[in-house]
Parts: sequence; structure tokens; C-alpha cells
Amino acid sequence: MAMLTDRLQKCYTGVIFDVLRGKGMTDCVLPPQIRPLDAAQLLAGPVFTVRGSPKPGMDGHESLIAWTDFLSRAPAGHVAVLEGNDRDRALMGELSAETLHHRGVLGYVTDGGCRDCSFIRDIGLPVFSSFYTPRDIVGAWSPDVYGEPIRIGTVDVADGDYLIGDRDGVVIIPGKIAEQVIGEAEAMIATENQVRKAILEGVDPKEAYLRYGKF
Repeated sequence: MAMLTDRLQKCYTGVIFDVLRGKGMTDCVLPPQIRPLDAAQLLAGPVFTVRGSPKPGMDGHESLIAWTDFLSRAPAGHVAVLEGNDRDRALMGELSAETLHHRGVLGYVTDGGCRDCSFIRDIGLPVFSSFYTPRDIVGAWSPDVYGEPIRIGTVDVADGDYLIGDRDGVVIIPGKIAEQVIGEAEAMIATENQVRKAILEGVDPKEAYLRYGKF
């Protein structure tokens, strides 16, 4: 798993999408409003799924117990992906991000919001979210299930899938074909480098495309 993550971290979202598109799998990109806090960071690794929901009037202590349970469950070497079902609250903040980072979690992706964004950027944990807000979850939201299939936008995400995210967006790779997809992406990157080299040496772009079958 770690070796596959290392290989995926040398790829980028565009080439992974191209490989999946070639397999007829185009519904693999999370909604475009899910953006990285730090556009210079790349996030890649196996997915740990979480789903939660709003609970108006929930006891504040109980909501924090449930949230810290999530922080305890998130496994090292994985990307936590949370379907929040909430458009009002931050589902990540500074102390939580530092906790995940310290515990070896690779990063965090949610369709919900984020707060303490400047602090999180300094911590270095890659976080992707849909919006920013100071409003937190206390007494209003909690996680419900772990390791079960979730849905973000039109994309189904399962525990054990792989994810890659960069400034262009986030792509989900089905776990059962992750190694194959990454291998094909590596080969595609090598071909792109040949096309680039040919063009920089004076080959006409159309000729370069016809020669290598990639552009």
C-alpha cells in the first residue's frame, strides 16, 4: 500500500483522469468547488471513508466526543474523505488537522467547510474543502459511520479506493484497479515526456502527436 501511494504521489490528477477516461470511467472527479487550502500541495493515498450529518440541538459534549472518536479512528497512511451533508459548518479546524497530521494521516477531503485555514496551511496537512467558515460543529453535527461507501457529488467513494488531489481537483481511483491505473499513468507520463522532447527539438506538434499517440 505504501509503495503504491509513493508511486501515485509522482503522478498528477490530469494523467490519472486520462487513464480512467480511457477505461470509460469519467465520473471519477469530485465537485470542482472542493479545493485545496494550499494549491502547491499534492495529496495521494488510500481512502478512509466517513459520513456524518447535521444534528440540531445535539449536546455539545456529545458532538465533541463523536468528533474525537473520528480523529482516533482515522488510520495512518490514509486520506480521510468525509461526506458531511452540511453546507453551514466547518468540518475541519486547526487542532483536528494537527491531530491527524501527528497521527500520520496523509490528508483530509470533505464536501463541507473548513476553518482556521491559515493555521492548517502552516501545519502542512493537505486539506481540500468546499468553503470556509468560522462556524464549527459543536452541538450541531457529528460523524455517523466509518468505512462504508459514501457519495460526494456524483462520485461514489469506497473505503480502500485511492485518491489523488492537486490544484486541478480531486480524482477517485477504484481500489480494485488502482495498481493498474497507476502503472498506465506512469507509462503515459513517460510518453508525454517524449512528445515534449520532440517538440522542443523542433518536431511539428501534429507530427509529434501522430508519432507517439499522446498529447
